Amino acid sequence: MENRATKTDRFAERTSLARHVAGTLQDEIVEGRLSVSERLPSEAELAERFDVSQPTVREALKILAAKKLIRSKRGPNGGVFVNAPSISVASQMLQEITTWFVGLGVFDLKEIVETRLLIGRICVRLAAERATEDDLAVMEDTLAAFAEAGLSDEDFCRLDVAFHHAIAQATGNNEIRFIMLVVNDSLIPATNMISFAFRERDRVVGMHADILSALRAKDVDAAVTAFEGLIAYQSKVYDKALAAREKAASSQATR
Repeated sequence: MENRATKTDRFAERTSLARHVAGTLQDEIVEGRLSVSERLPSEAELAERFDVSQPTVREALKILAAKKLIRSKRGPNGGVFVNAPSISVASQMLQEITTWFVGLGVFDLKEIVETRLLIGRICVRLAAERATEDDLAVMEDTLAAFAEAGLSDEDFCRLDVAFHHAIAQATGNNEIRFIMLVVNDSLIPATNMISFAFRERDRVVGMHADILSALRAKDVDAAVTAFEGLIAYQSKVYDKALAAREKAASSQATR
């Protein structure tokens, strides 16, 4: 009978091999050597190609499926296929890395504010020029949801992110939308976690309303000014929150 250490070693080896197989296939997908909607070879064929067991291949395919790079299809014409690229899925992968960097302190608060301000200006400017009635309707619905009674801090943050996603959508530029998905999904929640206790919700909602009003009027300068006002206010709130945190830590240390 195998002892526990031997089983653990074999599991670790299989996991390592699975990651290698997944990494190789991912490179082929990203580089276009495996094209969109192309069916992958069978598990047996992949096992032979990489000189690994079929369970190892299955582990590798699970890794790729978790990254939304492949999908399974049942039936006579079924199999495992390369997924079409998705802006939201790709941004989610980058957002996870960015959130990790924020948590580790690789990106400090000043950099976060600067990034949102610089990229956000471009985003708002284009949205003011290009927003459709459908785009504006999404923003209006999101703004209306802020008024719901008993809205939790988590839901408030979710709506904040959704509002800025709608602005990014209104730019009509998929690359900017992609960048803003990463920025908004990772940086807004990170800063809200720090500052929610010091934030005046009504004031924040009012600033969002000012942005929407300017976008509806296609007033580029007013839209940018309203956005800058929002970021400036949020920056002050962050400073208050950090000062309170430092004061509490100092007080704790002197006890």
